[in-house]
Amino acid sequence: MRNRTLILTLALALCLAATTALADSVKDRIIARKPAVTALLADGTVGENNQGYLEFRGAKKQADVVAAENQDRAAVYAAIAKKAGTTPALVGQRRAAKIAQQAPSGTWLQKPEGAWYKK
Repeated sequence: MRNRTLILTLALALCLAATTALADSVKDRIIARKPAVTALLADGTVGENNQGYLEFRGAKKQADVVAAENQDRAAVYAAIAKKAGTTPALVGQRRAAKIAQQAPSGTWLQKPEGAWYKK
């Protein structure tokens, strides 16, 4: 019984360490991509949709940046949803509302009903 408890404790510690490392790596990637994402938002190539993700509004230049950003956002939304006992979609919608409030003038945003507007 004591060995089983020790094994379970070690397994839990390893899972927590792996989760923390994953969260740190996602955060680092998002921070590293921020200048490219900011430039795409500023020139109107992408906008912030109503689900909390980037969406192309013009030519699909730097598609790899947008795909990577959205993939990391999905991972963050899933982690938050799991912790809060809700869905990643709801987390994304709430994040989209916050992004819209904080976005600089000139950023393309999507209203909850789907219409695009320039802030």
